[in-house]
Amino acid sequence: MGRRGANHQRDERMRLSLIREAARLMAEDGVRDYFAAKRKAAERLGASNTRNLPGNQEIHDALLEYRAVFGGEEHEAALRHLRQRALEAMSFFADFRPRLVGPVLSGTADTESPVQLHLFADTPETVLMFLMDRRIPFESDERRLRFGRDGWSIQPMFRFLAGDTEVELTVFSEAGLREPPRSEVHGGAMERAGVAEVSALLEEAVGEE
Repeated sequence: MGRRGANHQRDERMRLSLIREAARLMAEDGVRDYFAAKRKAAERLGASNTRNLPGNQEIHDALLEYRAVFGGEEHEAALRHLRQRALEAMSFFADFRPRLVGPVLSGTADTESPVQLHLFADTPETVLMFLMDRRIPFESDERRLRFGRDGWSIQPMFRFLAGDTEVELTVFSEAGLREPPRSEVHGGAMERAGVAEVSALLEEAVGEE
């Protein structure tokens, strides 16, 4: 084997190690951001200067595998609990045609993960008044999301606790229902699930028990 081949094998071994360590950091240390997990993994493995960082999709897939192998029934129970909470929140905000997104939908969530919903309204103030009228304590925030190839948008967000679960509401205009933002995992359109799809996920989980 020539030097080029040996270097390639070494690079691939390091890449696999980075994927596994980044997934472990997200699973065990609560790192939420893919880029931060990659950089921290590179530092842990003594490869902080590497330019061969893995893609988010690779880490996402490794995280799913990690949850399945090491989380077992405990992870499945936590995921069912979060999806049930999501369904309850979606029923509560039914007027805003909620869609579930993020780790609770994809299956990478842990017990500390928030339920992330996209809501659609004429103005963000409509959602704000809905929360205030029902005397729900909340925090206002913003979320930066990518649209198209290079476009970015700052969307208003409201955060509150529903029992033991944090819920994040990102508010879009009515037109936002037809144009989801880009996924941080794979760069394509972000996956969104309506009430029927989330209900189906819960029924499927019950059927597998």
